[in-house]
Amino acid sequence: MLIKVELTRILIQETDDTHIVELREADGDRVMPITIGYYEAAAIERRLLGNLPPRPLTHELLANSIEELGGTIEKIIISDLQEHTFFANIIVKQGEKEINLDARPSDAIALGSATNVPLFVEDHVLDQVTKPFQS
Repeated sequence: MLIKVELTRILIQETDDTHIVELREADGDRVMPITIGYYEAAAIERRLLGNLPPRPLTHELLANSIEELGGTIEKIIISDLQEHTFFANIIVKQGEKEINLDARPSDAIALGSATNVPLFVEDHVLDQVTKPFQS
C-alpha cells in the first residue's frame, strides 16, 4: 500500500559526505530518513528555497524532456529497501500509457521537488525504517 509522505527536512553537512532528507507520513507520525549525495541535496534545497537556476540542471532537464515527449510525471514512489539500499520509481503518464522508471530515491525526490508531484513510500518500507515524529 502506498503512503503519502512529505519532505519535512533536508540536512546538508558541509564537513561530511552524509546528507539526509527526512520524509514524514502525511497523515501519520512515521518519519523516514534517507541518506543522499551532495548534488541531489543541493538541488532539493535550491528548489525548496525557490532559488531556480537560470538554465536547466539535470533534474529540470529530465522533467523538461519528459514533458516535451508528451509525458506527465504523476508521482514518485520509494518502493523498496534491500540490503540498506532504497529503490524508487518515477511514474510517468504518456497518453493512456503508464511508464514506470527505475531511479535512485535521491534523484526521484529531486525530480519530484522540481515538478511538485506527490511523493509516496510503500508501507513495508516505512515499517522497516521509521520512528515516531517529534516536533
